Amino acid sequence: MRTTLTLDDDNAAKLRDEMARTGRSLKETVNERLRRGFEAPSEEDLATPFSVKSQAMGLRPGCDLDDIGGLLDLLDGPAGR
Repeated sequence: MRTTLTLDDDNAAKLRDEMARTGRSLKETVNERLRRGFEAPSEEDLATPFSVKSQAMGLRPGCDLDDIGGLLDLLDGPAGR
């Protein structure tokens, strides 16, 4: 398909750089870049929501929330003092 395409200066410069680096024509370079763009995952594919199920863990046995010293010992261990 023949078409006329107006490129922004930055895109034209990138195409020229890639053409010089790869030795390919403008047609080959543009077609390859378009293929890559169409094959890339869409933003919707990348933003697929996920969910995490919460689970009640309860209080650890032997953990007294009213004993701050005991809690610190439990959390920090012997090196905490």
